[in-house]
Amino acid sequence: MKHVLLTCLLSGAIALPAAAALKEGESAPDFKAQASLAGKAFTYSLKDALNKGPVVVYFYPSAYTGGCNVQAHVFAVNQEKFAAAGASIVGVSLDSIARLNDFSADPEYCAGKIAVASDADGKIAKAYDLAVREAAPGRKDTRGVDIDHGYAERTTFIVTPNGKVAATVGGLAPAANVEKALEAVQKLAASR
Repeated sequence: MKHVLLTCLLSGAIALPAAAALKEGESAPDFKAQASLAGKAFTYSLKDALNKGPVVVYFYPSAYTGGCNVQAHVFAVNQEKFAAAGASIVGVSLDSIARLNDFSADPEYCAGKIAVASDADGKIAKAYDLAVREAAPGRKDTRGVDIDHGYAERTTFIVTPNGKVAATVGGLAPAANVEKALEAVQKLAASR
């Protein structure tokens, strides 16, 4: 009985929205970062992306880990639906640009369809009021490679062209996070 109660409490805690994350209506901090798309590094600018329409800024713990692999794949599979609603997507993690070059090109995950940005020092995640944890010694990714960086909490922000947060999606499983983000982007497109 105690085990069932503990499991229920933990699953409920996992389903809660990110408590400290930026909320709807708040200004999204602008950022520039090294990013990768289809294995090619470039400088990503949120300001420049917002000039073209809303941006889905999704923070995830680490490339090549179970949930993050699922989330990147679901974003990639649905990229055209986001684009049809006028939105672009950028993933942000504390991974190095070298790891992200591999991840962004991997046909199983980003598949060359979504950009992923390196927030190696966690400053971008912290600017969005997200929790950042230190690296866990000895942790390996799904390829068996050591993970030598910290982790930002999984939270997605829908940012409007005027730099305001239209929606914050947190506390959901990776695929559900993408589904809620798509719903928010489509709702935003319908209101224009």
